[in-house]
Amino acid sequence: MMAKAYTPGLLVTRHKTHRVMRRLPISGDVKVSLGDVVTADNIVAETALPGDVNPVNLSNQMSLPPKDVVDCMLKKEGDPITKDEPLAQTKGLFGMFKTTVNSRYAGTVETVSPVTGQVIIRGAPLPVQVRAYIGGTVVSVRECDGCDIEAEVAYVQGIFGVGGETNGHIMMACEAHDQEVTAGLITDDMRGAVVIGGARMTAESIEKARNVGAAAIISGGIDDQDLKNILGYDLGVAITGREELGITVIVTEGFGEIGMAERTFEMLQNHVGDQASVNGATQILSLI
Repeated sequence: MMAKAYTPGLLVTRHKTHRVMRRLPISGDVKVSLGDVVTADNIVAETALPGDVNPVNLSNQMSLPPKDVVDCMLKKEGDPITKDEPLAQTKGLFGMFKTTVNSRYAGTVETVSPVTGQVIIRGAPLPVQVRAYIGGTVVSVRECDGCDIEAEVAYVQGIFGVGGETNGHIMMACEAHDQEVTAGLITDDMRGAVVIGGARMTAESIEKARNVGAAAIISGGIDDQDLKNILGYDLGVAITGREELGITVIVTEGFGEIGMAERTFEMLQNHVGDQASVNGATQILSLI
């Protein structure tokens, strides 16, 4: 297969003032103030998303008209309930032959409808924490929403990536920009590291990097079949970055047997041991 290199003016620079926006998906608490100095792992904002909605059709389960369900409830709206805890019970016949329905869900009884005979149990809130992602200074704060963080950085923009935000110290797997990244170059001491390769990284090397607990692996190229093997599917038109791979993968140059640009390799080599923040989010367009 021929190597495919794409050069749409990607930015690679030793010095850049870089600003990132950190934003909550819904209103919450911002944990930092203007001028605070943060590290990449600091939590800068947090909130809780509403829990899952779990409908329970008690009218059907208890063979009752919907309007009679309310009087059979053992829990009222707003009450907490645990899984397998009694939720409702029929009056029975002369106090006997009662039918009890236990909850299949844990959460809070949100609504009890006399019209449909349905009960809604809302699951526990889902905590969301937004981390700083880069070390730097808080230069803007938006109440209940998020903040902006700014830092002086060396910056490398790759052509393609998969996996989300992560960070770690930089370690070199290759000695040259055109050296292939094989599994044998990945070592146990790379746990938590951002691993820098040279040319094509193989599926085996990525798998081993994931197994040793590396935060990310970055190299010049990757074979499209190796990428498919790692993901388990073909990428067509997509926005990447939400894959739960256990590792973030960045390609700096393109697909196939292609080495990292010498300038990029040397710049990353000069930052061995420094902390790096990595984000694999990419917008992928089908090439016709």
